[in-house]
Amino acid sequence: MSSFAATLQAFFSDRLLQEQRASLNTVAAYRDTFKLLLTFVRQRTGRPPAKQGFEDLEAPTIGAFLHHLETERGNSVTTRNARLAAIHSFFRYASYRHPEHAELIMRVLAIPTKRCERAVVSFLERPEVEAILAAPDRSTIIGRRDHALLTVASQTGLRLSELTGLRRADLQLGGIAPHVRCEGKGRKQRTTPLTRQTVAVVLVWLKEVDPAPDAVVFPSRQGGQLSPDAFQRLVRHYTELAAAKQPSLKDKHVTPHVFRHTAAMELVKADVDISTVAMWLGHEHIQTVMIYLHADLRVKERALARIVPAHTTPGRFRPPDAVLAFLTAL
Repeated sequence: MSSFAATLQAFFSDRLLQEQRASLNTVAAYRDTFKLLLTFVRQRTGRPPAKQGFEDLEAPTIGAFLHHLETERGNSVTTRNARLAAIHSFFRYASYRHPEHAELIMRVLAIPTKRCERAVVSFLERPEVEAILAAPDRSTIIGRRDHALLTVASQTGLRLSELTGLRRADLQLGGIAPHVRCEGKGRKQRTTPLTRQTVAVVLVWLKEVDPAPDAVVFPSRQGGQLSPDAFQRLVRHYTELAAAKQPSLKDKHVTPHVFRHTAAMELVKADVDISTVAMWLGHEHIQTVMIYLHADLRVKERALARIVPAHTTPGRFRPPDAVLAFLTAL
């Protein structure tokens, strides 16, 4: 086994899993990046991954791999940048273990991320949310599960992995402050309050779920954790059904993450402070949630209302009559 292969194994076992305690999603994303990269290098050099060295992964090769992702695999710029972030993370780790490859490593670390357009976030209006929530057939157990799942998703703004990973012990539905606990990105734990309507829906659904504290709240047909693909399929299915009654949905690409955007926009429209929105969604930096302010036209309309129209003569109001002047001075 080459020194590169040994370092790569140590990067996953020591750095990611032990030192950083990275989430399973992060580890999976990094794993997939290097599977793609090492396969790409093998096709170019003919050397299997176990025999590949640092000299096989110089900056031009990494650049060619990134180009391959966009042109041949059809990946977006965002995905390309995420793959590069994984590669950068490994090479920063390798720089401390292999100073003899410092020049090669620095050239790889100098590869920049690619700039891309940032579209305005997609979210659902209240009638669209209600149409989707009404789509599941609640005469079936799957329909009742999906109705409860989509209700929680649209109200809490939890991420896909947070929703599918919910356990009964994570729900606190009694008392004066019902809420749900979850562990988000970076292993940050947070609690999200639940409305009375959401609590009522969840309580009805829990009557059909395994009562054990560690039981999955929204299980698959087989009783295990719902897969991301299954969640995405059910969202797509109910959106198509709801579009028959709410035509505006036909022009929207609705994914599980759109429900997260929708919950955030509900808070912004209610004039909730942007730092509270960030805390609600589990974001560490306020800048991350600024996209929701850009998406809210009311903020820009209020700014427009403060602008003095063109061709307006500036100056203070002066009452045209002595009586009005007296009343104004009171």
